Amino acid sequence: MGKINAAITAVNGWVPDYVMTNQELEKYVDTNDEWIQTRTGIKERRVLKGEGKGVSDIMVPAVLGLLKKRGIGADEIDLIICATTTPDMVFPATANVVADKIGATNAWGYDVSAACSGFLFSLATGAQFIETGKYKKVLVIGADKMSSILNLQDRATCIIFGDGGGCVLLEPNTEGLGVIDSVLKSDGSGRAYLHQKAGGSIKPASHETVDAREHFVYQEGKTVFKFAVTNMAQACVDIMERNYLTAETVNWLVPHQANRRIIDATSERMGIGEEKVTINIQKYGNTTNGTLPLCLWEWEDKFKKGDNIILAAFGGGFTWGAIYIKWAY
Repeated sequence: MGKINAAITAVNGWVPDYVMTNQELEKYVDTNDEWIQTRTGIKERRVLKGEGKGVSDIMVPAVLGLLKKRGIGADEIDLIICATTTPDMVFPATANVVADKIGATNAWGYDVSAACSGFLFSLATGAQFIETGKYKKVLVIGADKMSSILNLQDRATCIIFGDGGGCVLLEPNTEGLGVIDSVLKSDGSGRAYLHQKAGGSIKPASHETVDAREHFVYQEGKTVFKFAVTNMAQACVDIMERNYLTAETVNWLVPHQANRRIIDATSERMGIGEEKVTINIQKYGNTTNGTLPLCLWEWEDKFKKGDNIILAAFGGGFTWGAIYIKWAY
């Protein structure tokens, strides 16, 4: 038998119904549609409304749709890895909550917290369980309810993020298709520029932290932008060089949807045209861990078996990287 690769055999996404436009944000902060679109490429984003709704309420419909498409039951799933920055609770893991809600009685699971790179890291991790031959079906989910940690008084961050996510199913493949290679990086010194100030063990929740609005996303935009442009692009170039890929042989770039200018800079560095880049930031904004699976979901019908696809992301921490896959169906 040939080498076992972990191949994506199904993908699905889900976003809330409520659409928050740039015009609606003008009610909260001093901004306007032109300013937002020029700097980010975002026209609107989705928001999960409703009391007691958490990120699992985004993940579950995405997963149920995937299971239906693949024609399998939840009891066939061996492992669930959830990439999220906004878990339902500090503990237990949202992966456990999802398993319970979908009836995945034979699966174990855990969460991965790596900011916007979480889905990328989870995909690489899930692939290892398939490649060893230990598991046959690994579910990798990426989703966030970013509206739960957004300060609507901070125009630097509230315009960027949205709610949504998706999932992929990994299964064994011996045709040379699936996850081929990955370049994954992190630099903890970046925590100073993109983080949530309070809510962790260093600074637990208190009246003071709530009053100071410290349970929201904090970002120094210029520093993060500069680091993201340089490093996300470099990871893509590195993966191309390691696998002897050229601008002509790369069929698709699936980039994290943080900022249109970062996406453009990455594709230009790789030498590929816009026609090969999946972009939906204008509709959903930055859904953090949800951006990559949402792009895979929306472009699924355009991918062809054997296509060379590079997924790339950059996130707080800092975390970043790229994964090279050959599409399996």
